[in-house]
Amino acid sequence: MMHTPKVYSPRSLDEAYEILSRRAMKVIAGGTDLMVLINARQLDAEEFLDIWRVDELRGIADEGDSIRIGALATYTEMIRSPLVQEFAPALVAASRTVGAIQIQNRGTLGGNIVNASPAGDSLPVLAAYDAELEIGSLRGLRLMSFNQFYTAYRRTVLESDELVVAVRVPKLKADERDFFCKVGTRRAQAISKTVMAVKAKTENEILEWIRVGVGSVAPTVVRAYKTESLLAGRAITSDLIEQARQSISLEVNPITDLRSTEHYRRRVTGNVLARFLRGIIDSDGAGT
Repeated sequence: MMHTPKVYSPRSLDEAYEILSRRAMKVIAGGTDLMVLINARQLDAEEFLDIWRVDELRGIADEGDSIRIGALATYTEMIRSPLVQEFAPALVAASRTVGAIQIQNRGTLGGNIVNASPAGDSLPVLAAYDAELEIGSLRGLRLMSFNQFYTAYRRTVLESDELVVAVRVPKLKADERDFFCKVGTRRAQAISKTVMAVKAKTENEILEWIRVGVGSVAPTVVRAYKTESLLAGRAITSDLIEQARQSISLEVNPITDLRSTEHYRRRVTGNVLARFLRGIIDSDGAGT
């Protein structure tokens, strides 16, 4: 006989914190990842914390230099948000590639973060934007750089009594640009072979600075710091684009699996970055 798991459904953040302080359990937000595992009997947890009704985890707000996105914000909400459209367009582009409409209606940004898959579509955007996470518990709230959140494959710094409460995303400024590209077997409803987001500031084809986040090419989402250093402060030329292509293909650490090969992932990651850089030179730019 299959054991029926116990589900706790708090209605406030304090209640959720209190439950987690007493016992460790699996947290469910939209459930788009966990329900698949549960139905396949690949998850052995016996207790679950369902945070879907905790309204304090919702909302998208203007915080001045950044936008604050609640952990329970869905992909559909981000796609429709004027704030996200204006100040983090790459996040809108990423949200549009997540599953079908039903998944976009239910899947959450916080869930994508905590699920810790290196193929999470929103994660390279948060990496490139240098986002910050609000992490809460009965012990209080702490801020954590998104780029320090993952420690290994499917591992994070989150303690058993903590929840990701919100994400703070620095606003894209008028003289900056961003970019998002997902390469998969289909345009959407597919796990990526590589997924990249870029945020950069340029002036007269001079790349003042650039941040590159890449997924599906390492145990966690990664920032291409070496390639960023190579590009910063330089004029974009065909020779520099080729150097950057080679640099990032060596900087990532992909594997061969059912979806793709290591060689292909290295090559296509370089090609995607080259596409962005060529767009800087093109008259129409390289937006999302």
